[in-house]
Amino acid sequence: MDIEKVNSMDFGEFVDVFGNVIERCPLIAAAVWSQRPFSDLEDLKKHFFAFIDALPQSGQEGILRCHPDLAGSELRRGTLTAESQREQSGAGLTTLDADERLRLAELNAQYRARFDFPFVLAARFSDRAAVSRELARRLLCRSAQELRTALGEVKKIGSLRLADLLRADPAKL
Repeated sequence: MDIEKVNSMDFGEFVDVFGNVIERCPLIAAAVWSQRPFSDLEDLKKHFFAFIDALPQSGQEGILRCHPDLAGSELRRGTLTAESQREQSGAGLTTLDADERLRLAELNAQYRARFDFPFVLAARFSDRAAVSRELARRLLCRSAQELRTALGEVKKIGSLRLADLLRADPAKL
């Protein structure tokens, strides 16, 4: 889809198409729609990310809480969004053995207990071993630093999802 098509979408269509750019946050797409017309993919991304940056810390943490645990219960129940399912599958998280699942579950629980939001990682840039290593590493971070890191991962995920929708080359993001 090209940017002219994006700019011509009515509100409902825009929210339907872009409502999961930021995981389970269609409100962000609804707010971004009013910023049309967009000049290109970069401009569209700028508006999504400016919305996130303008939120108070509680709102930013709320965005993080919309994300599922990696290799967590939503994956096992089959209730992930289509985008998350593809991303977790691509990272090999759908084929973990029992020990790997248990290790990730333990790390995810420690992370949630420490930061009060789930571990967020742009899974397309990782594999199953890297996910565990990164989760263990980030457990040692300070809260303010980890909030910034997690929001950066949300933006990476959003960039990739926007590129998918506009069929742009993700290598140029």
